[in-house]
Amino acid sequence: MKKLNIALPKGRLGEKAYKIFADIGYGCPEILEDSRKLIFENKENGVCYFWAKPSDVAIYVERGAADVGIVGKDILLEGRHDVYELTDLGIGKCRMAVAGKKGMQPSGETTIRVATKFPRIARAFYDKKGLDIDIIKLNGSIEIAPLLGLSDVIVDIVETGKTLYENNLEPYETIVPISARLVVNKASFQFKNAEILALTEKIQQAIAGGE
Repeated sequence: MKKLNIALPKGRLGEKAYKIFADIGYGCPEILEDSRKLIFENKENGVCYFWAKPSDVAIYVERGAADVGIVGKDILLEGRHDVYELTDLGIGKCRMAVAGKKGMQPSGETTIRVATKFPRIARAFYDKKGLDIDIIKLNGSIEIAPLLGLSDVIVDIVETGKTLYENNLEPYETIVPISARLVVNKASFQFKNAEILALTEKIQQAIAGGE
C-alpha cells in the first residue's frame, strides 16, 4: 500500500474532515495531541497528515506536496487550481452570494461597484449577465463597503446571513453553493490510483450512510 500525504485546512473544517478520515480507517491519533509537530504519520494506516492555511491546501495538492486535500469550493473556483475534484464531503456548507443594502439592488443600467475577496468569481458571474462592473478587491470586512458607499454590492460567502441583516444588508442572489471538496494531485491520481479510489469510495459510503 502506497502512503497518502493528506493536507487538511486548519480550523473547524479540517477537524471535521479529519473525523471523517478517522472514522473510515485512516486515523492518526498523534494529530490530536497538543504538540509542535508539523507532520503526523500513521504507517499502519498508510497516511501522513499536515495542517495548512485553508487557501494554501490546493497549492500543496496542485504542486504535489500532498496527494489529496480538503478544499472549499470557493477556493477552487477563485484559484482555478489544476487538480481533480473527486467528491463533495457535505461539510462546511454555505453559499457565495451577492448582497447589499436592503431594497437597493442595482438595476445594472450603470456600472456596478462590487467589493469582494473573490474577483474571479464575481467577474464570471456578472459576465454571464452581461453587466458592467468595477471590482474593488478587499481582504476583510467586506460587509462595511456598501455601508460606507465604497461599493454598490458585495460578493462574499454567506452562512446564516445574520451579519448582513444586523447591518441593514440583505442577500440579493446566490451565485453558487459552497462546501468542502476532496481534491487530488493529477500525478498522484495516476500513480496512487488504487489507494485514492479506495479512500474516495469509503468517504462516499460514509457520507451516504450519514445522510
